[in-house]
Amino acid sequence: MNKIYPSASEALKGIVKDGQLLAVGGFGLCGIPEALIDALRDSGVKDLTVISNNAGVDGFGLGKLLETRQIKKMISSYVGENKEFERQYLAGELQLEFTPQGTLAEKLRAGGAGIPAFYVRTGVGTLVAEGKETRVFDGLTYILEQSLVPEVSLVKAWKADKSGNLLFRRTARNFNPAVAMAGKITVVEVEEIVETGTFDPDSVHLPGIYVTRLVLNATPEKRIEQRTITQKGV
Repeated sequence: MNKIYPSASEALKGIVKDGQLLAVGGFGLCGIPEALIDALRDSGVKDLTVISNNAGVDGFGLGKLLETRQIKKMISSYVGENKEFERQYLAGELQLEFTPQGTLAEKLRAGGAGIPAFYVRTGVGTLVAEGKETRVFDGLTYILEQSLVPEVSLVKAWKADKSGNLLFRRTARNFNPAVAMAGKITVVEVEEIVETGTFDPDSVHLPGIYVTRLVLNATPEKRIEQRTITQKGV
């Protein structure tokens, strides 16, 4: 089965549509699937619910989809660094489901593992717990969190072989493996594609069974969120 597609737009063709639940890997701007986000914007799909730890920044990453009003709801744990997000949310134009970061990661991991829900202490007694089932274990209250299973997941990895086995690079791994595992369909953007059998099996971070489609983006921008430079003599 050929998993390699000639472009990001071709990799998304026939699988993205209005009103979908999507997940996007990355943490801030680290390890985001830049080409796939651009292709999603260019596809014109709208009314999306997007699961992502962050919502990009103005003019880059998921910020591009906010500018074009293609996202109706974000499921995130941190939404700073984005003025357009703030404007839309405060104006009632964008829905937001705030989720503690560890809970968000576990929602995706559990979804990929076929676990429909789990109990967690995080958020007990806060707005996070409103409307959720609670249960006491060993004298402590827990809330029931439902797992996330996006219809499509967009992921960034460093290298892949032609079977879709993935290697991630350092901190760019972040949410990407969990996002890849959770998706019913997972599209992965990589910087290099090699022959199957090139990788030592023990070095593979995520097996190709989770990967539906691959696209090569050999020269991603990898923009830094905030660059700080120390002045000479300071």
